[in-house]
Amino acid sequence: MKSKNMIHSSVLATAAAALLLSVAGCDKNDANKNGTSTTPSSTTTSSTSSNSRTDNKSTTPPNADNTANNKDHDVTKTPQDQGQNAADVKITAEIRRAIMDDKALSTNAKNCKVITMNGVVTLRGPVDTLSEKDSVEAKANAVAGVASVDNQLEVKMK
Repeated sequence: MKSKNMIHSSVLATAAAALLLSVAGCDKNDANKNGTSTTPSSTTTSSTSSNSRTDNKSTTPPNADNTANNKDHDVTKTPQDQGQNAADVKITAEIRRAIMDDKALSTNAKNCKVITMNGVVTLRGPVDTLSEKDSVEAKANAVAGVASVDNQLEVKMK
């Protein structure tokens, strides 16, 4: 009889431990979702420990080539300015397709911003050469429905 009681107690203890661990794990995940940490602060106070996190400086990746240009959003068009009417969307799609189909263009040129609003196309971003700048502009002008092209492409200095 003692053997059955020991097995029953062992199973019960294991189940209780598993339940406690799962609850503790849920609390940790819920806290992380809310932007808080459950890490005890006493583990981060030692300045001699190799695992110390005394400075809270975050490291951010470097900005993309034309991120600085997007800061003056009131003057400069960004993809959020893209017209949502069918004609503007169609014009942008046709220009993008023509750019992507040109195997001679660099990755920079293929990644340029194409923004169409009321038939006016704005081209933005870095390109590798002046000929790429001219080629992308010519592709935009060749699409039906384009009223004008504002070529703000910049030749990337190497």
